[in-house]
Amino acid sequence: MGFIRIVYRLMMVGVVGLFWAAQTIATVNIQGVRLWAAPDNTRVVLDLDRSAKHDLLILESPNRVVIDIAGGALNKDLIDLPAAQGFVTNIRTGRRKDGSLRVVLDVSEKVRPKSFLLKPNAQYGYRLVIDLAATKTSKPVRESKISNSPGRDVVVAIDAGHGGEDPGAVGRKGTREKDVVLQIARRLAKKVDQQPGMRAYLVRDGDYFLPHAQRMKKARLQRADLFVSIHADSFTNRKARGASVYVLSEKGASDEATRRLAERENSSDLIGGVSLADKDDVLASVLLDLSQSYAISASMNVADSVLEQLGTVGSVHKSKVLQANFLVLKSPDIPSILVETAFISNPQEEKKLRDSAHQERMAGAMLHGLVAYLYANPPAGTLLARGDLPQPKMETAHVIRRGDTLSGIASHYSVSVRKLREYNRLRGDRIMVGQVIQIPVRY
Repeated sequence: MGFIRIVYRLMMVGVVGLFWAAQTIATVNIQGVRLWAAPDNTRVVLDLDRSAKHDLLILESPNRVVIDIAGGALNKDLIDLPAAQGFVTNIRTGRRKDGSLRVVLDVSEKVRPKSFLLKPNAQYGYRLVIDLAATKTSKPVRESKISNSPGRDVVVAIDAGHGGEDPGAVGRKGTREKDVVLQIARRLAKKVDQQPGMRAYLVRDGDYFLPHAQRMKKARLQRADLFVSIHADSFTNRKARGASVYVLSEKGASDEATRRLAERENSSDLIGGVSLADKDDVLASVLLDLSQSYAISASMNVADSVLEQLGTVGSVHKSKVLQANFLVLKSPDIPSILVETAFISNPQEEKKLRDSAHQERMAGAMLHGLVAYLYANPPAGTLLARGDLPQPKMETAHVIRRGDTLSGIASHYSVSVRKLREYNRLRGDRIMVGQVIQIPVRY
């Protein structure tokens, strides 16, 4: 009897232990499900209240991506799941016998899924991210706008920072960086497309997230001649103000060179159109160094030109171009700059960033900086390099001098007084010496 009693007690301890283990496992609450669609990928984000283990499966006939979350449970307040978007046609959930939660993503075609867990940050808690990538190749580059002519358009890749579940910095009034920089990027793209011999490519043209490496890859697939990443700065001191322009630091270039040399055997990346895969160490290093030296030198020139123009529409945080190890600037064969348009953490500048007229002025200033550089340094083989395209008028601002009148300025620049008033938000014709009047130049 004593032996039986001991066995019984051990069995009960085991049962209780399994019960509490099951209770411990079944504590991962899915508090929200978010979905963003990009042109060639879709991201699903599950907001969790803690870390979780999961398995990912791919099923066919029909095409599905399945995620099993150990001990997962839908939050009782989570009633509606996101509507169909991108590759995802439907989202379903169900409880499995082992206590895990199964999340089924019905997809419209075969996809390449990847999943990973993100730790909490300032905006979110734990997140289980499922990225669904297209299996088809990217669309070919659009043809030049001017047909039956030798040469091609200059391609300017315009990258609106952040996006999707990454809002970037958030202003005091709730202005999200990802929203305002996309608006400025679209305005800049429109202005670039209006230039003869130039074409814009929006790296992000919607509310979705793109990894830094993918942003560079998309620009390269479009054979971009310039890469412009647009952001809004933030700082703990709300008095910080002004625009800044960055290029890649020497350390960032060195790190990227080391990475590319180490991976060149398994990479199809091209440096200036030349593959490094079949080159020996010395030649590959020389080619990469030459390409990066050119890209950084050209980037500095572009950045100088853009920073000068930004100073005509507002204050600049630093009077010279800055260098930093930004991942998005690490393309070794495309001149790349990052523009911090203003400090969204500054209430006055946050208000300006929300203003459509100010966004237009910022986009116009960036355009003039880009155009000034490109006409002075046209890429080989482009229509601009041919030298017979009309150079656009470059005036962007007029500093009021003694004797100036609004009507006289309007006559000089061939615009109406009404247009000058509207563009500069003037209530009358009164102007002051030293005041800067922005000229709405037509492109």
